[in-house]
Amino acid sequence: MRIVQVVKGAVRPAGVVIALVAFTAAASAQQTSAAALQAAKEIVTITGATALFNPLIPGVVGQAKNLFLQQNPGLAKDLNEIGNKMRDDLAPRFSELTDEVAKLYASHFSEAELKQLLAFYKSPVGVKLIAEQPKVGEESLKFAQDWANKLSDQVIANMRDELKKRGHAL
Repeated sequence: MRIVQVVKGAVRPAGVVIALVAFTAAASAQQTSAAALQAAKEIVTITGATALFNPLIPGVVGQAKNLFLQQNPGLAKDLNEIGNKMRDDLAPRFSELTDEVAKLYASHFSEAELKQLLAFYKSPVGVKLIAEQPKVGEESLKFAQDWANKLSDQVIANMRDELKKRGHAL
């Protein structure tokens, strides 16, 4: 899955982003009602807004493990055991991400807007949107790749023709 690979490759930068998100959300949370935060958390849960963050904990643990493996490959067995335990121990911390993303939603939408969004996402068309959006996104990316490849072929052919008109042998 390409998105997972991208996220795994961005673990370190993502950590910085998450820290900034946490700071920003913490600053704005003071102005947010408990009801708005609750609605925002429901939106985050229903929409799967933190799904891209799923690889973060395993990625961070894996990077640390690899750091030690580079220094001493003989530590592999122990590091695998330690890494597995750490992933399990750190799993509850994933809720920190969910909470911070909810705070971001609450800082961008009023309580009334959050409740409207929540009602939409719980409606039949909202449920369908959540189910179909990943498919539409994947199909859109494939279309965009194919379109860009065809456009590239056209641009190269046009440039070649123009270069030939100007006397360049290609």
